[in-house]
Amino acid sequence: MEEEHLMTSSCAGKKILVVTQHFYPETFRISDIVDGFIEDGASVDVLCGIPNYPSGEWAEGYGYCGHRHDDYHGASVFRSGEIRRKGNTSVRIFLNYISWPITASFKALRLKNNYDVVFCYNTSPILMIIPARFAAWRNKCPLVTYVLDIWPENLYTVLNVQNSFLRAFAKSFCDKQYAACNKLIALSDSLADNLFHRIKPLNPDISISVIPQHCEEVYEQKSFSQELRSQFGSQCVFLFAGSITPAQGLDTVIEAFSYAIKNSSVEMRLLILGDGMSRAELQKTVANKGLSEFILFIGRVDPEVVPMYSDIATAMIAPFADNPELELTIPAKISSCMASSKPILAVMRGEGANAVRSAECGFVSNPSDVNALADNMVKIASMNKDAIEALGSNGFNYYREHFSRLVCLDKIKQVLFSI
Repeated sequence: MEEEHLMTSSCAGKKILVVTQHFYPETFRISDIVDGFIEDGASVDVLCGIPNYPSGEWAEGYGYCGHRHDDYHGASVFRSGEIRRKGNTSVRIFLNYISWPITASFKALRLKNNYDVVFCYNTSPILMIIPARFAAWRNKCPLVTYVLDIWPENLYTVLNVQNSFLRAFAKSFCDKQYAACNKLIALSDSLADNLFHRIKPLNPDISISVIPQHCEEVYEQKSFSQELRSQFGSQCVFLFAGSITPAQGLDTVIEAFSYAIKNSSVEMRLLILGDGMSRAELQKTVANKGLSEFILFIGRVDPEVVPMYSDIATAMIAPFADNPELELTIPAKISSCMASSKPILAVMRGEGANAVRSAECGFVSNPSDVNALADNMVKIASMNKDAIEALGSNGFNYYREHFSRLVCLDKIKQVLFSI
């Protein structure tokens, strides 16, 4: 029955322009969505930037003077210039944020291919919508924007903007960008409601759909490394996998782990898999606390390698910074953790926390509540194997129903071509 439903929406024969600053080889889910469009028979072009996220260094083969036209599994990829995030300082991130939309807007005006729809995959910054608007205007077609990071709220997790005038200007600017779209896709009901009240006065005709961010099927694959099993097999391993940024609130995780290892007889390790602007500072914190033996920074690995680390994990850590505005979204990390069939220690409020509670797949603590997270770590460490597997199974079943690739892709296609 589910398979029949999944086949109801098709984009065969359609021409789609995807606009997003970040694309393969950067590890964002839009690459998998493009694969889904192509598998369904669509002709896809991608307007994106030059890969340098999250390290701030150019990916191999790319640079200011590198090639600007790729082929990705049959999709034509057009890359416009940007100032790389080198060093991941606030200034460099700001320059990265504003440089790509400028160059991409000029490129968008030259992309005329009678597209049926422009699909903006809008992570940060919201400025990505600007070249998408130019492309939609140039091709006289609808613009659908998938809102993954709500702005200007997400901006304030990176830049500490306190000036009331600047905040009011930023909100007005962002609302106008959202309102310029024909349709928005929100990650949750709460986010959709937020956008509805902000945007409807500016564009009464806009429609807002709710589609959670899907999880690539690679995260549900079972694979193992004998070396990793030998190294960590007898320990309680907590795994964080993702970008290491202020929005993740990993300082709380590190502090809680330092308390947990003092209050449990079980040998524990915290593995941090990934890279990002906060990595160096967090490594310094770990070293200063004398925890380098227990908290290991693995660095960035290919998505295909992540299941090998999930295999040796007792539980997955899914943290979020203490920002009420970010409670409107379900972090992508929640779905990938559920897909791994491992219990989740969620450090967040709002929609993400509600998903973990609904799935009955782990334990939730509020951001910055170090003691509650430490208690949850100790609780997981004391559980028997059957109880841990039951939590993981609950999460996987919830993932298959709500976050699987086929379910979410089908909903996206319905939105794109129902205008």
